[in-house]
Amino acid sequence: MTKQSDFTVREYRQSDYQEVIHLWESTGMGDSKRGDDEKIIEKTIEIGGCLLVMEDKNNGRVCGTSWMTFDGRRIHLHHFGILPEYQGTGLSKLLLAESMKFARNKGIQVKLEVHRTNRKAINLYKSEGFQYLGDFDVYIIRDIRKT
Repeated sequence: MTKQSDFTVREYRQSDYQEVIHLWESTGMGDSKRGDDEKIIEKTIEIGGCLLVMEDKNNGRVCGTSWMTFDGRRIHLHHFGILPEYQGTGLSKLLLAESMKFARNKGIQVKLEVHRTNRKAINLYKSEGFQYLGDFDVYIIRDIRKT
């Protein structure tokens, strides 16, 4: 049985990098195409963002992340996830609550993207007050050097 008291949410440390990348790859949130390396993480933190990690106190393992970047206008919540073996235990609520504390302290809008088939995540976000913006399509250029 998972007890929330066995977990802590804290700010990212450089020594977390390998575990964070493993989590992102395990949950489908990251791969080499995204360019989410140590330098990018550190840069987003330096300019006002935050990467929270959830740690299992029993084994020191990073089992969740919530990466919030700041563009000067709003917080973008992304790379929010829990390792598959920890999913379904309510830990996402704890991680989201800590994420929202960061956003409230900034005092600005918070925005996220979620795959429309991810009903569990959608329900979690709605429970925290997120509202659907409508039918927007999202486009990206992953490697600007190839354009």
